[in-house]
Amino acid sequence: MSWKIQTYNELTTEELYKIIQLRVNVFVVEQQTCYEDLDNHDQNSIHISYVKNGELFAYARLLPPGEKFDMTSIGRVITKQDVRGTGLGKEMIQLAINTIEKEWPGSEILIQAQEYLKDFYGSFGFKQVSEPYIYDSLPHLDMLYKAEK
Repeated sequence: MSWKIQTYNELTTEELYKIIQLRVNVFVVEQQTCYEDLDNHDQNSIHISYVKNGELFAYARLLPPGEKFDMTSIGRVITKQDVRGTGLGKEMIQLAINTIEKEWPGSEILIQAQEYLKDFYGSFGFKQVSEPYIYDSLPHLDMLYKAEK
């Protein structure tokens, strides 16, 4: 059981398959959203995943400044249903923030958070910077993280 931090080119085809499978299972099947998962941002992103006994339990991708927004972003944040509430998601977001601060020092982080996760992301220092809006059929809001100087 361990966290992996990889670029797109470091992912094996099996790892990429498991990532896409988890994203589809959670976002499309479980949350019943219709969206374009393969959006050509994976290739330039850093991928964080938690694997135990060959099974993928948590995943997020880190987008560099200029990839989707002017600043860095965390997206496709997932924990598998049977490990939600265990603290794995919190561990992953903290790892994502730490990785961004290492890779792109001083960069602000913009996320498009599902509205019901506002307090979760707020606990890491993200602040709401937009009114709620519908994105991929679900209520979202933009949240911004500024590293402490």
